[in-house]
Amino acid sequence: MTAGKPTSLTTANMSPPLVIDGLQYCRWTREVFLHMREGGIDAIHATIGYHELFREVVGNITAWNKLFAENSDLILHARSLSDIRQAQASARTAILFGLQNCSALEDDLGLVKICFDLGVRFMQISYNRQSLLASGCQEKNDSGLTRMGEQAIREMNRTGIVVDLSHASERSCLQALACSERPLAISHAIPSFWHKTARSVSDEVLTALKNNRGLLGLSLYPYHLKNHGDCSREDFCAMVARLAEKIGIDAIGIGSDLCYGQPDSVLAWMRQGRWNKPSREQEKQPSFPPQPPWFQDNRDFPTLHEGLLQAGFSTAETEKITGGNWARFFEHSFSPQNNTKQNNTKQNNTKEA
Repeated sequence: MTAGKPTSLTTANMSPPLVIDGLQYCRWTREVFLHMREGGIDAIHATIGYHELFREVVGNITAWNKLFAENSDLILHARSLSDIRQAQASARTAILFGLQNCSALEDDLGLVKICFDLGVRFMQISYNRQSLLASGCQEKNDSGLTRMGEQAIREMNRTGIVVDLSHASERSCLQALACSERPLAISHAIPSFWHKTARSVSDEVLTALKNNRGLLGLSLYPYHLKNHGDCSREDFCAMVARLAEKIGIDAIGIGSDLCYGQPDSVLAWMRQGRWNKPSREQEKQPSFPPQPPWFQDNRDFPTLHEGLLQAGFSTAETEKITGGNWARFFEHSFSPQNNTKQNNTKQNNTKEA
């Protein structure tokens, strides 16, 4: 935290600060869009696919196009930072498309460019389990990044899709960060020094992310929080302050992982995917946990902002965490990079059989 009188990002950039959430998967309704406007949210990275194959993702985009048409006074589809600024100027919320798994690629890397052309701007390399690209955080054997994963990261770098390491394994994260020529994101997670889960980010990955100039979106999903739904705002914001000391204020954003309105059956589908057969211990359908009282839905973003200020962050620092850092990240991440030079020293030492 800085000493002396803070300088607001509004003054520094000569434009209003942006409020951005780096990941949500709500049951998308007009009520949710109204909540976004009440909370003053300018942009949200919205999950449009988990285990869906490419054609199914296209179907989800078709459904989103209908939502955009029916709620054009509240939301718009964003592909760039300028689109987000347009949404802010027109008192709407920009929606960025993201995939929480790489299933949509099937086994064809040519679909990376097609996904970009359809508006996808984030893609995770795995979702808990092994994928064609990488090992997930719940695998017993952490095999890391695959050869296809290395090539997919290079193609996402080239086209302008952000490589998202949420739900990936430790080794996969470290190898992806070493392989990538562009900054990567962990859009929704929590550092393990505060609360350790299979998805928590270790100090080693935090350091690699900092060196990569990447960004960590802090999750507010109760299973990720210390004491779950009983986590206090003060404890959460104290964690943010400690994290800032470790990796710097510029590497931190919010990725709430808010799943407002989703039925419990969706949680079971998210966890099981297409092939996983639950054991007897897992047959009981899981349920979404209650949110902490200070962050129930999108209307509570001002409460989070207030908590960060009370934790000692300046106005300028708080504006970075609640949106400014994502805005800077988006500005340099969504454009194609056709002249990327391959850095052979970053590649893993995988040899052909």
